[in-house]
Amino acid sequence: MSAIDYEVEYNNRARVPENSALMAGWARDSAAYREQHPPRRLSYGPGERNVIDLFEGNSDGPLVVFIHGGYWQALDGSSSSHCARGLNGHGISVAVPSYDLCPNVSVADIVGEMRAACRGLAKLGRPLVVSGHSAGGHLAACMLATDWSAYDAALPNNLVRAAYAISGLFELEPLVGTSINKALGLDRDAARAVSPLLWKAPAGAKLDAVVGGAESAEYHRQSRTIVDVWGQAGVATRFGIVPDANHFTAIAPLADPASDMVARLKQLTQL
Repeated sequence: MSAIDYEVEYNNRARVPENSALMAGWARDSAAYREQHPPRRLSYGPGERNVIDLFEGNSDGPLVVFIHGGYWQALDGSSSSHCARGLNGHGISVAVPSYDLCPNVSVADIVGEMRAACRGLAKLGRPLVVSGHSAGGHLAACMLATDWSAYDAALPNNLVRAAYAISGLFELEPLVGTSINKALGLDRDAARAVSPLLWKAPAGAKLDAVVGGAESAEYHRQSRTIVDVWGQAGVATRFGIVPDANHFTAIAPLADPASDMVARLKQLTQL
């Protein structure tokens, strides 16, 4: 049995040569949506990137958080503004946080920043459903698995009631020997420490892990594994495939109010 080439499996830009054009499309669509539906800007910390764009709906129910990807080393929330369109079309508010990037900070630091962002959003008095793409899928799972009452005694432990991870990474050790790790600076112990697959599963919570049909075998394995492992530990898990989607097109359904992805996220806010 041949060894897995993790560089090939995880280097999404190499796997999808048109990635630059696709991400340029995100920027165009996001700028257009911000003009159409200007967000409210919230701060959750002292840094320039410690900000959240809140695209408000007309519902006072749970708030959906969308955490952008970029392998913890690229992009910011402004590249994902258009991902609020679908849920906003159903009156559901969507919060899109930014965070500091590696190598200026560590992956563990970014997990801490997203916890601070969720704590800030908790002041709005609404439970959270946290979604995210790629690195954001990892961070969504981390938020679901956080013991919120231990993190801050003022917070309810069910602050995050569900997570919806798109093309997520839940076990980071395979990245250690790849070019992706140049900015991350993870050794095997540090990678394991920020791998939510290895954390105590949040029994009683809900996790959907979905992946593009055209993504690598490792991305499929990552999502299937956390669904299986956490499912056996009492989490209500679901695995799903975005048909024909690659790593960069897997989030496209978020911009469509009529998509199955938006319908499922809406359902998660109602469960």
